[in-house]
Amino acid sequence: MLKEYANEEINIDRVIKMLLLHDLGEIDAGDTIVYDSHTTEVKEQEDAGFRRILQLFPKEQQNNYLILWEEFENEQTFDAKYAKAIDRIPPLLHNLYGEGHSWKTYNISKEQVFAVNSKIANGSQKVWDILKDKLDDAVDVGILM
Repeated sequence: MLKEYANEEINIDRVIKMLLLHDLGEIDAGDTIVYDSHTTEVKEQEDAGFRRILQLFPKEQQNNYLILWEEFENEQTFDAKYAKAIDRIPPLLHNLYGEGHSWKTYNISKEQVFAVNSKIANGSQKVWDILKDKLDDAVDVGILM
C-alpha cells in the first residue's frame, strides 16, 4: 500500500518476501518489543530460529532465502531499508491508537521511541514525517513521555 512512498524504487515482491522471512525467526524467539529486539540474545534466538525453519524448505530455496534474510537484517539495499521501515510501522500504530499501552507497560521513553523509529526515514522519509508528527502529538497529550 505504501510502496509509492519509498525513498527509492523498490521491488515490492522482494520486500514482502523479506518481511515474511524475517517473521520466521520470531517463531522460536517470540515477537519481542522492538526496543529489546536489538540485544545480542534476541538476535541470536531469531537467527537460530530462522536457520532451523529454513531447513524445512527445499534445498534449492534455502540459499536464496538465507541471502534475502541477511539482506533484510543488514539493511543492505533499498528494498531492505524499505522493508525495515514497514516492519516498524504496526507497533507504532498500536501504541498511538492504544493510548501508548506497551510504551507504558515497558516504561519506554520518547527518546527510545524516536531513536529506534527515526530509521523509518531510511526507507520512507514521507512516512516518517507523518509518523513523527503523530509521535509529537502523542508527547503533547501525554501518551508518550
